[in-house]
Amino acid sequence: MKNLLVAQSGGPSSAINATLAGVCQYALTNENVGRIYGAKHGIVGVLEKDLVEIGETLKSHDNLERLVHTPASALGSCRFKLKNPLEDPAQYKQIFETFKEFNIGYFVYIGGNDSMDTVHKLSEYARENNYEDIFIMGAPKTIDNDLMGMCHSPGYASAAKYIAQTVAEIWQDMKVYSMKQVIILEIMGRHTGWLTASASYATKSYDIPSLIYLPEVHFNDEKFIADVNKKLENSNAVLVCVSEGVMYENGVFVSESAENSETDAFGHKKLTGTAKSLENIVKNKIGCKTRAIEFSLIQRCAAHLASSIDLSESKLLGMISAQKAIEGVSGMVPVLNRISNNPYKVEYSCVKSNTIAGNEKFFPKNWINAEGNGVTNDFIEYVRPLIGGDKDEKAGTFLGQSKFLDLF
Repeated sequence: MKNLLVAQSGGPSSAINATLAGVCQYALTNENVGRIYGAKHGIVGVLEKDLVEIGETLKSHDNLERLVHTPASALGSCRFKLKNPLEDPAQYKQIFETFKEFNIGYFVYIGGNDSMDTVHKLSEYARENNYEDIFIMGAPKTIDNDLMGMCHSPGYASAAKYIAQTVAEIWQDMKVYSMKQVIILEIMGRHTGWLTASASYATKSYDIPSLIYLPEVHFNDEKFIADVNKKLENSNAVLVCVSEGVMYENGVFVSESAENSETDAFGHKKLTGTAKSLENIVKNKIGCKTRAIEFSLIQRCAAHLASSIDLSESKLLGMISAQKAIEGVSGMVPVLNRISNNPYKVEYSCVKSNTIAGNEKFFPKNWINAEGNGVTNDFIEYVRPLIGGDKDEKAGTFLGQSKFLDLF
């Protein structure tokens, strides 16, 4: 009888622990699994043999449910890129020594694009070196919604719901004043605008004078100021939602400066300050009251607004990952794709990990309006069932269930 090992990697989300709960729930009920281990801080914990037995704790139904609704990564996370095994096999030998020492037969790695690169490399190394008793599966997650091969990524719906709800609430605060003002919200999204686009769900529901800028469209300072001025002609307040990764036509990020040149382990430039840069432009060109707000980490850890659909789908994907590994499948990732919008239905399948590793699913250009400063109704219909859902409506947490009350 072999043991199962699970780990989490990359940026956390409100649903990543639901996937972990799904992995463990399936493993707990399978007679082919002995102990269930969790690696602390992703693949780094495997390298350092920093494993903790979690099966006994999660045998409790209450603990399993608490895990589903716990934000961030319960096992810790990392951003660690494995080297090419042909150039430096030492890390791989160390990882498979850990597998042997703890009698690991099944390894599930929960993460996004870069984490699926790890799944691909490990499964290929196992195949090429005749490790026939270890099966490695990925389990998808990312709030960015940029994973290939699937309709939407686990974690995205909850982050989108938080953004839409918060945008509606910020607008209520903005409109109490008679003076002209512009608020600029910076939302996560390095190369893709899926998260920022979700703000449009609030702007459609509450008729908010808003502008939405995504990385898929080159940013232009002059056009931006013209867009803001046009909105200010008919409203005292304008709400701008911008992806952190918007860039000019020359490839320079709006946020980019000599003081901000750090990169992470995967070579990605660390982005921050986009809203602040645009705040300065508005102050200099228009001169009205302006405020920059960076959502930062709160958009990915707001479990109080998690989408019930997101949690249930994420948990099921975790169960499928564990099931496939135990059945002897390796180097694959379970995905979901929509087959019906009304009623909302999805179907589950698996794709090769290298389909996801290193690739990005961009926001469709035909879902961006002609002016490049908003999205079309096609996106609203896409995101509506993800943000809502029957359970959310019954709980009273579904944005748009009832309008805010205005007295003047």
